[in-house]
Amino acid sequence: MSAALAVQKAIRARLSSTVGVTSLVPVANILDRNALPAPDPSIIIGEDQAVEHGDIARRGELIFSTLHIWKRELGLTGAKAIASAIRTAIHAERLHDAGGYHIADCRVSSMRFLRDPDGETAHGIVTIETLVMEVA
Repeated sequence: MSAALAVQKAIRARLSSTVGVTSLVPVANILDRNALPAPDPSIIIGEDQAVEHGDIARRGELIFSTLHIWKRELGLTGAKAIASAIRTAIHAERLHDAGGYHIADCRVSSMRFLRDPDGETAHGIVTIETLVMEVA
């Protein structure tokens, strides 16, 4: 398993088990998929970028994970509430190790909010930065 996939699984597990998130987005709507329209409301686990962390053993990677929030609403209030719940869930405690990787650190590094051109949908983009170490 890749470090990015291990992180994705750990993030989805955390979001799916956090009441603050699931009270706003049903567990069935926290997905890794590429189809439109997205369920309303939803958290779509999106793109990742993996960057070597640079430790001498070359076992560390920094994973940048993108989560897309979709909510049918005229404003951005609901999307911001979901993003805040994601941030609280991620920062609550260290993510559980997965797939041969130790998750050393994890934080929400950015949140952006956009109005979709359809005029009816709010879109939030949450970037999560995770430091993982390959377990020997």
